[in-house]
Amino acid sequence: MGDLLSYWLIAVVALGVPLWRLLPRAGMSPYFAIMAIVPAVGIILLWIIAFKDDIDGGAA
Repeated sequence: MGDLLSYWLIAVVALGVPLWRLLPRAGMSPYFAIMAIVPAVGIILLWIIAFKDDIDGGAA
C-alpha cells in the first residue's frame, strides 16, 4: 500500500508542477493544475494544451 501511495505522489508532482507553469501560457488558470491529483486528468490537460492554437509561450 505504501508503494502505491509513493508512485501516486510522484505522478502528481511530475504532472502538477509542469502544468502549473504551462497553463498560464495557454491562457488557462494555473489552479487547474490541482486537478492533476487525478493523473488521468493531468494527462488530459496536457493534451488540451498541446492542441491549443493560441499559446503565448514560444517564439517558434
